[in-house]
Amino acid sequence: MSLAETRAGRPATARPLRRGDRRLSIMLWLGLCAAIAPLLGVVSPGPWLLGALAMSAGLLAVGATMRRLRVPAVGVTLAEVVVWAGAVTAVFFARDAFLGLIPTPDVVDAVTTAIQQASAEILLGVAPMEASAALSFVIVAAIGALTIALDHVVLTARMPLLASIALVAVWLIPAIAVPSGMNVLGFAILAAAVLALIRAETRTREAPEPGSSAGVTAVAATIGVVTVVATLISAPALPAPIAAGSGSGALATIDPTLDLGNDLRRRGDVAVLTVRTDGPTLPYLRVATLSEFDGEIWRPDRVRSVSLWDEGMEPVVVDEGIRVTQYRTNIAISNLSSSYLPVSYPAVSVDGLEGLWRTVPYSRTVLSGQASTQGQRYEVVSQVPRPTLEQIRAAEADADGLNVDVRGLPDSTPARVAELAEQVTADARTDYDRLTALQDWFRGPDFTYSLRAPVLEGFDGTGSDAVAAFLEVREGYCIHFAGAFALMARALDMPSRIVVGFLPGTYTGDTEDGQRVAEVTTGQLHAWPEVHFEGVGWVPFEPTKSLGNETRFLPASEAGQDDGGEDISGPTPTTTPTSTASAAPNERPDDGPTDAAGSTLRLVDLRPYLLTVGGVILVGVLPLVLRTLRRRSLGRRAAEGDAGAAWRMLQEAAIDLGVTAPAAESPRAFGARLVASHLAPAEEVSRLVAGIERASYSRDGLGPAALADDAEAARAAMLAAATPAARAMAVLLPRSLVVRPGSAFAGSAPVVSD
Repeated sequence: MSLAETRAGRPATARPLRRGDRRLSIMLWLGLCAAIAPLLGVVSPGPWLLGALAMSAGLLAVGATMRRLRVPAVGVTLAEVVVWAGAVTAVFFARDAFLGLIPTPDVVDAVTTAIQQASAEILLGVAPMEASAALSFVIVAAIGALTIALDHVVLTARMPLLASIALVAVWLIPAIAVPSGMNVLGFAILAAAVLALIRAETRTREAPEPGSSAGVTAVAATIGVVTVVATLISAPALPAPIAAGSGSGALATIDPTLDLGNDLRRRGDVAVLTVRTDGPTLPYLRVATLSEFDGEIWRPDRVRSVSLWDEGMEPVVVDEGIRVTQYRTNIAISNLSSSYLPVSYPAVSVDGLEGLWRTVPYSRTVLSGQASTQGQRYEVVSQVPRPTLEQIRAAEADADGLNVDVRGLPDSTPARVAELAEQVTADARTDYDRLTALQDWFRGPDFTYSLRAPVLEGFDGTGSDAVAAFLEVREGYCIHFAGAFALMARALDMPSRIVVGFLPGTYTGDTEDGQRVAEVTTGQLHAWPEVHFEGVGWVPFEPTKSLGNETRFLPASEAGQDDGGEDISGPTPTTTPTSTASAAPNERPDDGPTDAAGSTLRLVDLRPYLLTVGGVILVGVLPLVLRTLRRRSLGRRAAEGDAGAAWRMLQEAAIDLGVTAPAAESPRAFGARLVASHLAPAEEVSRLVAGIERASYSRDGLGPAALADDAEAARAAMLAAATPAARAMAVLLPRSLVVRPGSAFAGSAPVVSD
């Protein structure tokens, strides 16, 4: 509400109704629809989509209604916030709310829990995710909050360009979170919506001078074209939030999606943790399992998790007569920042962790949406089934009662996979013998471990085609060996999955509490297959040639020995030491190849993030810096007697505050309007008007040097009289950087309709 309107008798609380508000609201809603469309590639379509669109439309309708009733801008925003909070509460937290609508302390607690749950799903999930209630709440609530903010920016502040930047940022977030090819059509739709929004806002202003309409359209089109071109050029070059190398301050992290390629080949071998155990050999350490395969990629399992502290892990259950031995493994993480915790398998308890952690009963893995592995020291208790050779041969590779598809073999799987599986296992009579035959075949002379061959041969991936190429070329790394083994096991009608984790470490020569300490490095990140046996559980195999330890079970005559663990069930052991089928090697050959995980293990260099934050800060303060430099330049010229520079200082100060500066208005009329409506000091403005009028007709265009001080005084007085929001916008986002006095934009003003 301007001072002039108050003086004219209009109530101070009334908001002028401006032309075209309805059109602006519609264009803003279309822009929001275009901006959130990429979310469909991250979250599967569901009720959340309808809820988000309805929420944004409803809030914009509330804003339009409040403005029609001439409610002040603050009242409009408050009304929208009330509707937003009530709608979110009624839809997602009605049982905890008063009358199913009014938020209560219980609703606040439920909101906190939902945000934590959604954060964990976003962090640990794999796109496209199924939208849970918590994730749907976060999306719908966030879209509602964004709608309220943009409604204020566009409809109240009349700054569609600022809103357009926000819409583009929202559009880019899913593309950065889930890197993929540039969606040119999607961005073209967004660009069209942004241009329509900008054009709709310009049409709400007074009719410009003849010929200026084309200028406005040209400016809007130029902005759109530049934005589209810049995004098409820069989006593919946006760096992923990772960096290879082992520079100072870098922490290793784990991405359990089997995304290898160049990152694996340029890895740095950095120590990430130390491990010691009371078992006879060092264990493999797992972080995640991947069961679902769609023909292109193996996806990390997204199944039910429970609180590690409240519900914990269940004991291992096997058929009667099968020996189960309990071991304790102590792990200290020194250089690994991940939400996935390395644990020995099958874990039954984890003690000593800091933060909130959850466990997945299906895979006995441990993860967190809030805590990190970095700096953790913990003890894992695992119960290892140790069937004899006779017992494992008598068991069937089957998996009844699992809610995860561990048998699915996509139609795109080449027939060669099944043919080779049948050929290699033709002489075997039991499921276990078939699997060991596959294991021996992969580890035999026909295959070669290679990080380079996949790239050279063009099958550096995990899909069915990559597996088929690997089986022909017979060169590859752990992902190819594990993926081929798992698919061939499924072709033999056996349930299989892939595990991501670490190979056993290498002993350092140190001891702690009487146990030898081993070190695990980034080069030991690994992937291997597992097959489920009824009555035994998931049994790991090691097909990757020259890595790890192949799976073997001992006959009953040799299996009953005491290896230092605590036997939970099964026959009483003897004291003759030997190895177990599930144990891993103590040492890796010094000259053998190393393997990084099928989940890319990468070192996070903090510098890109710091540069990004610094860049955002720089962009944020850049308008203020540029405006300050501009004002000082004009001030120096004005101090030298340039009356035109002093007058330009006054005009730009007015434009920064949203005051029009049309070319058709004389200096005397413009000055009178500033004094009457914006509390500019009359004496200083009068001298500025006289100075610019005198300079306009003088030969040298010079005026008194004191005009610079008058211009600064007028600017300070108008800033002091403006509202806090207008003052902040004038300082942080000065319009005069893009709107020149006398231009079409500077000469348009809101129209008040009765």
